[in-house]
Amino acid sequence: MTDSRESELLASVPTGLLINGEWRAAEGGKTVAVYDPATGDVLIEIADASVDDGVKAMDAAADAFPSWAATPDRERAEILRRAFDLLQERKEDIALLMTLEMGKPLAEARGEVVYGGEFLRWFSEVTAHTQGRYGANPEGTGRMIVTQHPVGPCYLITPWNFPLAMATRKIAPALAAGCTVVIKPATLTPLTTLFFAQILQDAGVPAGVVNVVTTTNTGPVSERIISDPRLRKLSFTGSTPVGVKLLQQAAPGVLRTSMELGGNAPFVVFEDADLDKAVDGAMLAKFRNIGQACTAANRFIVQRSVVEEFTRRVTERVQGMKIGRGTEDGVQIGPLIDDRAVDKAKTLVGDAVERGATVTTGGSPIDGPGTFFEPTVVSDVQPGSDILREEIFGPVLAIVPFDDEDDAVRLANDTEYGLVSYVFTESLARGQRMIDKLETGMMGLNVGVVSNAAAPFGGWKQSGLGREGGDEGIHEYLQTKYTLTANPYA
Repeated sequence: MTDSRESELLASVPTGLLINGEWRAAEGGKTVAVYDPATGDVLIEIADASVDDGVKAMDAAADAFPSWAATPDRERAEILRRAFDLLQERKEDIALLMTLEMGKPLAEARGEVVYGGEFLRWFSEVTAHTQGRYGANPEGTGRMIVTQHPVGPCYLITPWNFPLAMATRKIAPALAAGCTVVIKPATLTPLTTLFFAQILQDAGVPAGVVNVVTTTNTGPVSERIISDPRLRKLSFTGSTPVGVKLLQQAAPGVLRTSMELGGNAPFVVFEDADLDKAVDGAMLAKFRNIGQACTAANRFIVQRSVVEEFTRRVTERVQGMKIGRGTEDGVQIGPLIDDRAVDKAKTLVGDAVERGATVTTGGSPIDGPGTFFEPTVVSDVQPGSDILREEIFGPVLAIVPFDDEDDAVRLANDTEYGLVSYVFTESLARGQRMIDKLETGMMGLNVGVVSNAAAPFGGWKQSGLGREGGDEGIHEYLQTKYTLTANPYA
């Protein structure tokens, strides 16, 4: 059951498709329900787009592109800044909305508003600084002019786990660069994107610059948009198998692509680590967002001489965690997103135990309404266990012992993924060696959270292509032109 504040908030969320600046019903009036994972109750119903609806959104983005690309940098920057300010004014509403549709604790949802908002602020500041260069060529026969231009209309596909931050992380640099977008949020958590799209409208984003398509017909809708010759950029955050399929679809159009895909993050604790810092970092790296993050630590690789003490400490901390609906005071662990997520966590823990691991706390689904799984610690996980190969995406902390530095590096790199790693050591030299040796696009050295709007977010190997955030983020939406002019003195 929702209270009056929740009901009032839900009533304020647009439920249609945003196409060319107008909220409209899906073709045939088709709708889809959005659920509260903590209770299983329906929150509201929203438009369920058809393939033709997707084409109309693409039409709007293509038609709006020339004008938006020609809009002065400062004007685009000021719109993004207004959106940032409006987001701060509505931060409590946005946070509550995320908690309702995704399940994360309200305190964490408020943190996501801060994090997600920073992409608007950062890219509003970067907008006017994407300069080219001018100078004589080495031979002295002419002048080289290098300029930056928006790539064109973009299709953005976001996941369900960070409903605001994933939208702002893609929309902000696209708009800053002068691109127009069609965004398709995850069907499980679309409400935050719809609410945020209205904020963008209120901030002055022109009609057609941002279009939102919500649909359960994901494959056909996306395939049709991706095959449109007017589309020039595809950005996706989600699983590696889906990313591979989208890359295949993008290949005929030679689209620019950004892919933030799966992770299997190692969290390495050396015997010289400050264990207080390591345990604090572990709680953040594992249990933030209920473990449902691509950056979540998946494999805790702990030196044998301290593994028993580390296991004892994290077990004690996990046993004290409060579980419940994210709106309740003090809750640290909310529900998983759906029944499949619960089943996956249960299966991975079961496989590890069958192979010789020990559950020191938790390990089971929680009966009752909602999709809850106990926060869990599994120690002495054996080689070959599925939990070491698959992304857990749940509140399960799996511990593997190691003997020496070479062993730690081998275990950490023993995965097809390479998004992020975490290392805890008080040795500066060892930390520097880990920067060189660990095969990940990001690393936290004695910290459990690495994401920042001013930093390039992205991975190596099958964890993806391209970067989001930082100066690198806007260049994903720009293309370079080189012009040679004659020597003006010849």
